[in-house]
Amino acid sequence: MKLSEIAEHLSGSLEGNGDIEITAVAGLKEAGDGDLSFLANSKYASQVSETGAAAVIVPNDWDRAVKCALIRVENSDHSFAQAADLFYEPVPPSVPGVHPTAFVAESARIGEGVSIGPQCTVEDGAVIGANTVIQSNCSIGYKTVIGENCLLYPLVSTREFTEIGSRVIIHNGSVIGSDGFGYAVQKDGSRTKIPQIGKVVIEDDVEIGANVAIDRARFGKTRIGKGTKIDNLVQIAHNVVIGEHSVMCGQSGVSGSTTIGSRVILAGQSGLAGHLEVGDGAIIGAQAGVMKDVESKDFVIGSPAMPHLQFKKMVANTILLPKLKEKLKLLEDELTKLSKGNSAE
Repeated sequence: MKLSEIAEHLSGSLEGNGDIEITAVAGLKEAGDGDLSFLANSKYASQVSETGAAAVIVPNDWDRAVKCALIRVENSDHSFAQAADLFYEPVPPSVPGVHPTAFVAESARIGEGVSIGPQCTVEDGAVIGANTVIQSNCSIGYKTVIGENCLLYPLVSTREFTEIGSRVIIHNGSVIGSDGFGYAVQKDGSRTKIPQIGKVVIEDDVEIGANVAIDRARFGKTRIGKGTKIDNLVQIAHNVVIGEHSVMCGQSGVSGSTTIGSRVILAGQSGLAGHLEVGDGAIIGAQAGVMKDVESKDFVIGSPAMPHLQFKKMVANTILLPKLKEKLKLLEDELTKLSKGNSAE
């Protein structure tokens, strides 16, 4: 595709040879002949003059001379996403119907336009809503209910009685409704499994990343609220309740019976103890260890978690410790000298 055509598609201002053929998109460091790249963060501005890209998408206020062609736009990040779509080869659409190698129980109810891929299993009493796509090697458990227009990528497992709303996306390898981690300790120190007889409820418009584990409730429901987005490798324990439109980033984890409000952000590798409450709009910083309730709109970080301003002061003071140690040593030396002088008198 000619660069001039891409610039027109992006409603951008072209500087350079519009007849250049663009064949792919790439990052500034990796780009070569025929590649289109972009600058969204001024931190990487120096890489524009060094890139091997044929052209770069830059903000309108770009003011440096470069050897490659430029497309000036209002929002370079957004425009690059639009440009990338031009070179994306879409996966062929799923064909409605049940693949010959799939097993679907006679008592299962399958809506119109549903696609069930190779080697899938749909157990007794399951319900799958219209136009939902179940890709290869998925397991849909006993009496699981899945709404309309959902997409389950390969190797997703839903255990018995799971309830999934409409327009839900679940990525490869996630397990919904596995047993909660519950054991009773006996006098001899051994542990006896406590039956986990509850279920998982996932509301509409939720997206769940790859290799996520959401445990069924010991009793009652583990609930993921409408519009919540969950990144890869997240653990959600039994009886956890998450409100609407919250975000859980990679490797975060929530212990049992904790309640998280709406529009909450859990940053990467954050961990929450059990039986806590996190209020609406709160932010849990990366690697935070939350051991007590968090009020609405609070921003906490650190382990144990504390208000982010307090944490920043603590880190700043920690960095100053070597200098303070030197000063203390000098003061001790001065006191020693003064002490010896007084003794001599």
